[in-house]
Amino acid sequence: MPATTSIRIDQTLYNQAKADAAAEHRTIAGQIEFWAKVGRAALDNPDLPVSFIAESLASMAEAREDATPFVPRSRAQ
Repeated sequence: MPATTSIRIDQTLYNQAKADAAAEHRTIAGQIEFWAKVGRAALDNPDLPVSFIAESLASMAEAREDATPFVPRSRAQ
């Protein structure tokens, strides 16, 4: 199990994380970690849209057996 560290955050940010965590089926800590990863990746890749970064990170976390294979439109019928 990874080590944990307690931190203090603004109550408003906590409430936003709590609401988003419920909608995204994450823990509050998991939501804040996700935001931190998105923010860090956005700073490292300023030419990419934040929505693309967030969706990419979410898809990478998805279990492979739950993923839908990509089918190009030219092959889809």
